[in-house]
Amino acid sequence: MSSCSSSKLSLMLFLSMSMSSLILVAVSGNFYHDFEIMWGGPRARILDGGQLLTLSLDRVSGSGFRSKNEYLFGRIGMQIKLVPGNSAGTVTAYYFSSQGPTRDEIDFEFLGNLSGQPYVLHTNVYSQGKGDREQQFYLWFDPTRNFHTYSIIWNRRNIIFLVDNIPIRVFNNLESRGVPFPKSQPMRIYSSLWNADEWATRGGLVKTDWTKAPFTAGFRNFVANCCAWSSGSCSTKCATAMQRRAVLDAAGRNRLRWVQKKFMIYNYCTDFKRFPQGLPPECKR
Repeated sequence: MSSCSSSKLSLMLFLSMSMSSLILVAVSGNFYHDFEIMWGGPRARILDGGQLLTLSLDRVSGSGFRSKNEYLFGRIGMQIKLVPGNSAGTVTAYYFSSQGPTRDEIDFEFLGNLSGQPYVLHTNVYSQGKGDREQQFYLWFDPTRNFHTYSIIWNRRNIIFLVDNIPIRVFNNLESRGVPFPKSQPMRIYSSLWNADEWATRGGLVKTDWTKAPFTAGFRNFVANCCAWSSGSCSTKCATAMQRRAVLDAAGRNRLRWVQKKFMIYNYCTDFKRFPQGLPPECKR
């Protein structure tokens, strides 16, 4: 079994930013080849020969797509251009998920806002069906003017969330403390655009302005340096390589601290009101 399959395959070093380098197979995705529309009918469109996909939301429905392949570990990224203008009440989701009540999941969710106000980037990690590990950030740019790259590095030891190659969050494997970690369930890549005005913007205080519909987000340049799951297994070579922890160099650690100091607006690990009996074990240094 090959690590990943695509019409365009090339070997490359997959961990940049001076992280531990591994030689894996890279996929430069084509939406016709690598994804399928899940719901929304004509609101989901593949354009430019498969190089661009757009999702739209109107009063009738939102829309969504998913990857045809499942993946177990790797670095996977997508460029996204979010809904411009008054996007209050909308959520653009980009996430990785297995299936079933004990699913694993790694989330990027972009919570819309009034014109001129910043988007909220909501992140979460589920393992064995349990989430509640939210961290939220403002972005240091306008994500509606241009495409920006949102990536996940996922291996047996840790998960790193990146925005334009800048790390914003690290979730380590702390199974030794009794914290489940997503490491055995292959996941598909999903994205959707939907209405969540009961909670998305200021806790549901700001509702969707349907006079601004349809709301549209764009996706392009899917890249997967990964282990693709096939016939119930991942290639031995790829699985062995992904045992390694992705390690940030000094510049990466400085960028992580910069983002978390300047742009983090919520961290479950500091929410003592939410956890009056004590913070979750992964929050303890």
